[in-house]
Amino acid sequence: MNTNKKIALLTIRLLLGFIFFFQGFGKIFKFGVDNVYNNFFAKTYDGILPEFLLQATAYYTSYIEFIGGALLIIGFKRDYTLYALASVLVIVTFGHGLVEPIWDLSHVLFRAILLLALLLLPQEWDHYRLDTILKKNKNIH
Repeated sequence: MNTNKKIALLTIRLLLGFIFFFQGFGKIFKFGVDNVYNNFFAKTYDGILPEFLLQATAYYTSYIEFIGGALLIIGFKRDYTLYALASVLVIVTFGHGLVEPIWDLSHVLFRAILLLALLLLPQEWDHYRLDTILKKNKNIH
């Protein structure tokens, strides 16, 4: 298989993984999810969505970004991880759209392009990942 394809997929996966990982890391460990909720979710969506839904969304998106980013970086359960991260992008887009017209797509577009590329390109090209190593070890035994 062409090494360039393997390196291209690795690069896409690592870029997307680090973007999500550090986004979630900042929300969880730097700011704290409660602060993210209080300073962004509660203030922005007060009266638009119920509090329990906003709190659940703040925690869900923060932890999925962090854990999903880490899983992408190592390449474990890649497709399931991408599905979870795609749900975050849909939630973010919906949330921003509730508040104002979405003229600035920078918060979602770049991540969506990388995520969709990983979903659409052949998995065999994404060779350098933990899933591949585990599959080879399973086939050996």
